[in-house]
Amino acid sequence: MDELFRLEGVSYSYGDNSALKDVSFSVEAGSSLAVLGANGSGKSTLMKILDGLVYPETGSVLFAGQPLTEAALHGEFLKCFRKRVGFVFSEPDVQLFCSTVEEELFFGPLQLGIERQEAQKRVSALLDMLGIRGLAERAPYTLSSGEKKKAAIAAVLAVNPDVLLLDEPTNGLDPRTQVWLYELLDALKGSGKTIVMATHDLSLAEDLSERIIVLDEGHSVAADRKAAAVLGDKDLLLKANIIHEHAHRHGDIIHRHSHGPYSIHDEHD
Repeated sequence: MDELFRLEGVSYSYGDNSALKDVSFSVEAGSSLAVLGANGSGKSTLMKILDGLVYPETGSVLFAGQPLTEAALHGEFLKCFRKRVGFVFSEPDVQLFCSTVEEELFFGPLQLGIERQEAQKRVSALLDMLGIRGLAERAPYTLSSGEKKKAAIAAVLAVNPDVLLLDEPTNGLDPRTQVWLYELLDALKGSGKTIVMATHDLSLAEDLSERIIVLDEGHSVAADRKAAAVLGDKDLLLKANIIHEHAHRHGDIIHRHSHGPYSIHDEHD
C-alpha cells in the first residue's frame, strides 16, 4: 500500500506545556488506525498536525511524500490536500457555521471548485445515505449533539476525501447514534477509505482499527502494534491511564477489576 503520512520526531508544545514529544509513525493508504491515550496525552494535537492545522516545532510531517508545512500548504497542494483529507472535530460546534445543514454540506465542495450540479448530487446522496434529509433545512444550533455529529460527518464526506481524521468520534453520542457511527465507519473502511481516529472508546478501536498507537502521559508513543496486541496488553493500558484497576475483598477472596470505556479484565485472587 502507498504511504500517505510519515511523521519523524514530531514535537509540539503550548507555551511551556509539552503536547507531543518525538512522535514518529506512518499511515498507509486504506489502513485503519486508532490513537489511544489519556486526557492530555496529545491525541487532539496530533490530529490537528495530521490535518495541517498546526505544525510541529521540531520534526517533520510528509503527506504523499510532500512536506506538510505552512510554507508548502498553499496553491494546488493545499487544494489537493483539502480534497483528500477530511477532519471531524470532537465538538461539532467548532465545525458547523452555516445557516442550514444543507448549506454545510455544500460549503466544502463549492469551496474546492466542484460544479454546483455535482455538489447537488453529492449532497442529496449523503442526506439519504446518512438518513438526515429531515435535518437539511434545520439550523445547526437547533440540533441535538448526535444530529450535529451526523451533520459534521456529512459535511466532511461531501468532499469525498480519501482520508478521514476523527477526534473522539463517539464523544457525547447516545447508544443508538454510536451504532449508526460504527456502521458508517465500517462501511467507509470497507470502501477503501483511510481512517485515523483519536479515541477513548476501546470497543470502537477494537471493532474498526487494524493498528493502534498508544500515547503515554509523557506525550510520547508508548506502543505501535496491531490492535489485538495492544488491547490484550493490560499492563500497557493501565500504565497509559486508558483503563484503571481497583480491588475489593469478599471474605478471603480479593477481586481485581480493570475499568475504562469498557472492562476488559476481571480477575480473582
